[in-house]
Amino acid sequence: MEAVLSIAGSDSSGGAGIQADIKTIAAHRLFAETAVTALTAQNTTGVFGVLDVDPAFVTAQIDAVFDDIRPAAVKVGMVSSAAIIEAVADALERHEARNVVVDPVMVATSGARLIDEDAVEALVRRLLPLADVATPNMPEAEVLCGFAVEDDASMERAARRLAVQVRGAALVKGGHGTERADDVLAADAEASALWLRAPRIDTRNTHGTGCSLSSAIACGLARGWSVEQAVRSAKDYVRGALASGLDLGKGSGPLDHMWEY
Repeated sequence: MEAVLSIAGSDSSGGAGIQADIKTIAAHRLFAETAVTALTAQNTTGVFGVLDVDPAFVTAQIDAVFDDIRPAAVKVGMVSSAAIIEAVADALERHEARNVVVDPVMVATSGARLIDEDAVEALVRRLLPLADVATPNMPEAEVLCGFAVEDDASMERAARRLAVQVRGAALVKGGHGTERADDVLAADAEASALWLRAPRIDTRNTHGTGCSLSSAIACGLARGWSVEQAVRSAKDYVRGALASGLDLGKGSGPLDHMWEY
């Protein structure tokens, strides 16, 4: 059984972050490992507090994992400060981590900001170059690219721009669009971009969608799949989890991670 390491924040409500990653990895029949970067007090209605983990202890967690059960893939989610980003990047470089998926989490589904302003520059400079796949949504792509991302043309432009900054491919997710859930995958600035078209699932319960998608992509890479195969499979998994119709909480509820079972 291959292992997948999630480096991310904890969600006390269980719908996103580390908890969503563990459920997703388990649903893919792989072994989940974690390095917690922050504790959050949150539920389906909002984020009520964030407590960052000391960067040295984030490093200690990653070192402990790699020194024993080496992960076949790594997903990086919420890294809220520049110091934590530097610690994560240093550790991944030192351990020569492979199959790294970077989900540049900046804002929670509820609208709460989850990253410091100065951390964005560190994310672009240190983490994106380590990514075999980067998975920003449209608002995150705007921040990373510096221009409005609001339609197919700007999504594809953003994917191509980010593909130059990562060591693999960039997937710009269109779930924030009004009518569709179309995503675009680009491996470089020149080659044809791949569009993954899909209708929107009619549900308000999308808490943890991005976390779950990036973890599912990491699972595919851990199995030795190509980036395209891993992304297609992950998109199908998340669509099934949304369509399952789980309805928990007073706000934007979580996905049904175990829908296939």
